Amino acid sequence: MADFRAERMPSPEGEGRAKDSMEAAYERYIKVNKSINKRIFAAVPEARNLVRGYAASRVVDLFGFWLLWRLMGGFEGMREGLGISRSGMFRRIAMFREVFGDHPDVYEFPGVTIDQEEFLRGMYERKQNSQS
Repeated sequence: MADFRAERMPSPEGEGRAKDSMEAAYERYIKVNKSINKRIFAAVPEARNLVRGYAASRVVDLFGFWLLWRLMGGFEGMREGLGISRSGMFRRIAMFREVFGDHPDVYEFPGVTIDQEEFLRGMYERKQNSQS
């Protein structure tokens, strides 16, 4: 395993690009939905903390599943490339559909695009560079 302690980033956020982008988007979202959120959390104040950890973990897992689905070429690509069992794949697909309402093959996350060719080219180049 590589040791990057000598090449540390300024913080665990790296350069903070993802954090800055998300904070800006979230602020815009909150401004638009402020009155609705206030009523929900006023009615059920525990709701915010009760589901935060579980929901965040599940969404991260399912987003990763969706991303790998796209990058690995779907069901068979993930099974062959990652060694996920058939039943494990069906469980993940069912969970994804339960949360996002659609199959990962047809669901599109707004604002997220996948360039499989660029991904494969970049991974190949990284592999070549690491072997030299």
